[in-house]
Amino acid sequence: MTPVEEAVRSVELVEHAPATRLALPDAVGRALAASDVVDAAPDPYTPGFWSLRAGSKIGAVAVTAPDGGTPVTVRVTPKVPIARLFFLLGYTLDPRRSWRDGEVGVAEHRDLLPALAHAVERQVDRALRQGLLQGYRETEESALVVRGRIREAEQIRRRFGAMLPVEVTYDEFTTDIAENRILRTAVERLLRLPGIPRGVRHRLLHQRARLADVTTIVRGQPIPDWHPTRLNSRYHQALRLARVVLDGASAEHAPGGLRIDGFLFDMNKLFEDFVTVALREAFRTMDSGHTVRFQDPHHLDEAAAIRMKPDFVLYGRAGIPCAVVDAKYKAEKRGGYPDADLYQMLAYCTALDLREGHLVYAKGNAPHASHQVRHASTVIHQHALDLGLQPAGLLAEVEELAQRLVDTPRV
Repeated sequence: MTPVEEAVRSVELVEHAPATRLALPDAVGRALAASDVVDAAPDPYTPGFWSLRAGSKIGAVAVTAPDGGTPVTVRVTPKVPIARLFFLLGYTLDPRRSWRDGEVGVAEHRDLLPALAHAVERQVDRALRQGLLQGYRETEESALVVRGRIREAEQIRRRFGAMLPVEVTYDEFTTDIAENRILRTAVERLLRLPGIPRGVRHRLLHQRARLADVTTIVRGQPIPDWHPTRLNSRYHQALRLARVVLDGASAEHAPGGLRIDGFLFDMNKLFEDFVTVALREAFRTMDSGHTVRFQDPHHLDEAAAIRMKPDFVLYGRAGIPCAVVDAKYKAEKRGGYPDADLYQMLAYCTALDLREGHLVYAKGNAPHASHQVRHASTVIHQHALDLGLQPAGLLAEVEELAQRLVDTPRV
């Protein structure tokens, strides 16, 4: 039997772990190599074998070859516990009411996707316990009676002077509103993904039945906007979590008829968002009079041709930058963190006229370090947050970092 005939149908990888060598159909291997799901490369010595290595994307995808064979499922599990990951996610989405283990019920799951599906189902169920939210939605249609306002331009363009039907627009009081459409679409996406436990899938089907009269958002269409109000307050947590599903779910047809379905979550983005949001909340608590900006645009050169966007810039009362932070969630090298990060932070400090810069990493095997730049007064600090700590301890580390930023001197 050839390696391709013996090819596995399920691959289990761990985020930032060493590469795994295994047999895969060439079409599937090429699809993974062309995607950003994992790093994939053919084995140079054994035909039919591929080397797979997970980066910072976690979740699960199913790759189906054009021959219609059994999909190959690739699952990537995070290094941090699932419960801690959901704390980071919940705090980022709503720091004033971040999720506790009991609220999302993820402690029993080892993989991201089952935990996410469970959390979404729990939150949707809570949102819908008092019934579906209703609201007004603008509707345009052709009618035999006038209802609302006549669309005069459309009437002329379509009817050429005919009296009926009438092109009208009106506000309809309905359950088919943005909030319910987002929930319905998130439930539908989860039901199509691989690895959802049977019990969770059954409960998701129940939620879909409750939302049966709501229109699903067609893939490719923009997700409708919703605004937090007192009336939709019971939906807030469910909507924020549903948006995570819609942003991470993917389904694409690759050349040759390949299909990739799944959900991927970028730990780089999650860590960056958590660090910046937690620092902002720490300064709010300190009431220091400082203001913060995320992804703050600046230019390195006088001609404003080289643009840069630090993750976090702290401004003093006079509106002058007083500290800069960049968050980096990445695999640590044996010799420490990458030098390129130091060069980038040096550029930030130079452009912002700051004496110190701060790089924040997820804790690995390197301690906190400070680097004095030669022939300059710039010091670059490398901090490491321990994601293994309980939430209170982790937030305490962020508060210590915030205090350090306040004490950062200017050039």
